[in-house]
Amino acid sequence: MTSLNALKIKIFADGADKAGMLDLYANPLIQGMTTNPTLMKKAGITDYEAFAKDVLQTVKSKPISFEVFADDFKEMRRQALRMRDWQENVYVKIPVLSPAGESAMGLIRDLAQYGVRLNVTAILSERQIEQVAGALVAEVPSVVSIFAGRIADTGRDPMPIVRASHAVLRGLPKAEVLWASVREVFNIFQADEAGAQIVTVPHDILHKAISMGGRDLDALSLDTVQMFDRDAKAAGYTLATSPAAPAEAVPLRKAA
Repeated sequence: MTSLNALKIKIFADGADKAGMLDLYANPLIQGMTTNPTLMKKAGITDYEAFAKDVLQTVKSKPISFEVFADDFKEMRRQALRMRDWQENVYVKIPVLSPAGESAMGLIRDLAQYGVRLNVTAILSERQIEQVAGALVAEVPSVVSIFAGRIADTGRDPMPIVRASHAVLRGLPKAEVLWASVREVFNIFQADEAGAQIVTVPHDILHKAISMGGRDLDALSLDTVQMFDRDAKAAGYTLATSPAAPAEAVPLRKAA
């Protein structure tokens, strides 16, 4: 398997652990950052804006996406314009739908006209990609986030949808296709094969990918066996000796 350094795709770190974000930001392999309210809640963050501005004191030279968290379009718009002004490298994540299931195309079109760098998120269908393509502005950089992992969770192959998105977005030269919701290291390589320009990877999977991507399988097999051996010894496992002498083993087949 190819190493991560040989891939064409840009790898973004996806998380809300500040220490982990800043550590990965310093890694040349990582070309951008993303986060969302769910990750921030899990990380125990209570002040959204204070956290964002704290992170932005360090994250200045790579793109970073922050997501609006309102449930109505008017407030989403206000939040998006405020986030846009935080820093030059900020992309604003707008879900493709409101929590009530209403299409966000009107809001996306409006914000794009105002020059907001958008990361349109939670996209799962080709129809949604087509709608987004009709709302974005060609002159403004944007990201189209296809949740390939969630598509795969339904038993569908996300590769055809990601591949099809390129033709849909061909009139938007500054729009980049992003493979989101990575579940395992192999998804990074799938995203590259599908032609996505960006893949967002959770911190734990990133660390696994960095340490294991492209490793020799025979060497990895030996490492695995040695791990089992170390753990068995550390646990002190034994099997009791039978009081009676064991019967002589009889081969199933006689040697030729």
